[in-house]
Amino acid sequence: MADHEQFNTELAAAAREMQEEGSTREAMERAVMLATKILPGCDAAGVCVVYRGARVDTHASSDDSLRQVDLLQHELQEGPCLDALREQEVVQSADLSVDERWPEWGPKVAGRVGLFSIVSYRLFSTDSTLGALNLYSRTRSAFTADDVHDGMALAAHVGVALAAAQEVENLEKAIGGRTVIGQATGILMERFDLGPDRAFGLLGRLSQNKNVKLRQLAEQIVQTRTVPKA
Repeated sequence: MADHEQFNTELAAAAREMQEEGSTREAMERAVMLATKILPGCDAAGVCVVYRGARVDTHASSDDSLRQVDLLQHELQEGPCLDALREQEVVQSADLSVDERWPEWGPKVAGRVGLFSIVSYRLFSTDSTLGALNLYSRTRSAFTADDVHDGMALAAHVGVALAAAQEVENLEKAIGGRTVIGQATGILMERFDLGPDRAFGLLGRLSQNKNVKLRQLAEQIVQTRTVPKA
């Protein structure tokens, strides 16, 4: 009981630390380091994040070798992280070197990196899949049923922290976009003696004519202080 109470205390502290990070990457880097600290048997941890389309990238890892591990999953299109994203919420293996689900990936990971056990958790934010938290061990059969259960609790906090950090970043990008568009509109107003509405309309027409996104064109105008020809 004492051990579980200690885990809950450490998990609560970990959740607070993740929420305090200022960016998505910082929050995830904190999460994977905490995973190796508070989960027994976890020698390395990583977070894969899903972007628009089918691209899956290593967003954070406690060990540089995990980037090779994830890249190999993407190249071979097999592995527990991909299964956690596509098929099951939790994927576990006690010995990657002989796991028939991943006949190419598993033996290569065991042989090249020396990782044998893994648990992968799909990360959620409401109904959206964001990515997966992957826990690795250099020992076979390293994760007990209790370890897997505790990992689920950590994964839930990681998903919340990831979603919160991404929401903040998206908001900052949106605000930044409005700011630079406003600056470009001001330059057009001054350059051509236009009112706000007409200047914004001109910016929109330039964007369409040049097939360039409005924010990208606005950034160009602000940086160069020149207006491209229509």
